Amino acid sequence: MQNNFLENSCTFSLLEPELLQNCKPFICGNNDLDDFFLNNSALYTAQLLGKTYCFRLDSDPSTIVCAFTVANDSIKVNFLPNSRKKKVTEAIPHIKRHRSYPAVLIGRLGVNEQFQSHHIGDILLNFIKDWFVSPENKTGCRFIVVDAYNQSKILHFYEKNKFQALFSSEAQEREYLTLPDTHPLYTRLMIFDLINLL
Repeated sequence: MQNNFLENSCTFSLLEPELLQNCKPFICGNNDLDDFFLNNSALYTAQLLGKTYCFRLDSDPSTIVCAFTVANDSIKVNFLPNSRKKKVTEAIPHIKRHRSYPAVLIGRLGVNEQFQSHHIGDILLNFIKDWFVSPENKTGCRFIVVDAYNQSKILHFYEKNKFQALFSSEAQEREYLTLPDTHPLYTRLMIFDLINLL
């Protein structure tokens, strides 16, 4: 599919309960994601914890092509190991370095099963990146953060889209999260520096 498929062939809107009721079931093929979009996204919005948006097909507005949830976040570099702190701050002029940097968290991101394997996820990530460097963006935001499922396919998807792991190893991330060595690491924190788009 062409890179501008979402903007040329779909309508962008908030994913609200009424819209969900009037649309076909939005199934991504991941039970956690499907449950979130169907049952919890409205609760997050109501509690001001995040906002969920979607793209619907213009030719069939009852079909949700993809959806995502965003929330405010930050990267607190003082809590990072020195090597990772340097990785985050190396492109920031010394005079502008701080203890934390504004970020937006992609809390959930899903693509309708019918549209998977058509690079919709890549197109959606590009849309989100452009959205947060747009002159219309109302707040400063240096990084996009995602807590990606710790599965090779998912990690590769974000790496392909220029996201980097915030920690160099799972052991380092467990230490940061104060998890025991035996505890499974279900997700990996990954970041994208929006300055790369300017």
